[in-house]
Amino acid sequence: MLLDLAYHPELPKDKSKGIAIVGAGEIVRASHLPAYRLAEFHVVGIYDVDQPKARSVAEAFDLPNVFESLEELLACNDIDIVDIAIPAQYQPDVVKKAVAKGKHVLCQKPLAASFKEATDIVEACQRAGVKGAVNQQMRWSPGIRASHEIIKKGWLGELTQATIQVNVKTDFAQWPWIAVQDQIEVMYHSIHYMDAIRFLYGTPEYIYADGAKYPGQAVKGETRTMIHMKFPGEVKRGLIHDNHNNWADEDDWFATFRFEGTDGIIKGTNGALYNYPVGTSDTLSFLSKKLDESCWIKPVLEGKWFPHAFMGPMAELMRAIDNDEEPENSVSDNLLTLKMLFAAYRSMAENRPVYLDDIQ
Repeated sequence: MLLDLAYHPELPKDKSKGIAIVGAGEIVRASHLPAYRLAEFHVVGIYDVDQPKARSVAEAFDLPNVFESLEELLACNDIDIVDIAIPAQYQPDVVKKAVAKGKHVLCQKPLAASFKEATDIVEACQRAGVKGAVNQQMRWSPGIRASHEIIKKGWLGELTQATIQVNVKTDFAQWPWIAVQDQIEVMYHSIHYMDAIRFLYGTPEYIYADGAKYPGQAVKGETRTMIHMKFPGEVKRGLIHDNHNNWADEDDWFATFRFEGTDGIIKGTNGALYNYPVGTSDTLSFLSKKLDESCWIKPVLEGKWFPHAFMGPMAELMRAIDNDEEPENSVSDNLLTLKMLFAAYRSMAENRPVYLDDIQ
């Protein structure tokens, strides 16, 4: 019965498409390139304004090209897809230049620093006739993807409650470019959880959020948040509770999810945040009246959010190119996740629920 829980990323049949990466930060070194190596994708080269950093990454992963400029990268005929891994404020300009050269793009999350810039990216991809996707890779983490399969099979019945809780220590100051941002925790972390819940439960009607700082923190923006989500109707609700200031030892840290319905319950852990950045495998157990309500079923999940889930967004984009269809993680679809993001920040600022329809 459990052998058909298809939670691994579905890889394309054709892996020959040339990929070039813009950005040589730690996420590329730790997740993008290890995942692409596992998937046997064809990475042509890399570019970063910090050329020594780009050369270091290229050497570590045997990449054949270190491009000296974005223009040189985009002029390379061997490149089909540009994988963009840079901060949100710089992404729109890179996307517009890439799609103008006919390149498909995998964008970093968040898609843009404003909703208007995000819609500009969507329109640029549409005008150019290329595929654009967003690297919301938590959708492909083993625990979330397995949960999606369980829900799709109907084993939870009518969905009622989604909860993700995180209580860890994260030194956001280790990323200097994040440390100076006015908006941190939701923009660069809980956006994953909002997208994952939307993937599983659909798009909420409104968001009610609160963000706070911690006494003496070294960074500018919020480092702990509570996000309440109300879905259409009277049944479904969602909650994200995220704290990055746990000063106790790692035995006290946790990163858990719980998805409930009228006929079943899923509970598990996001292994990537235990012993970060090394991490452990995700865990998952579920109970269903439609199977055996007296017994929790505990499939053993292989892989982690980092780096294994990073195969998913790129694989989905490549399959969408092959089939000439919109990828699941398209830039257009991601506008709904960004509405959740910007509704959360407006809610924090105005201390009220904010409907997603109000984000334009």
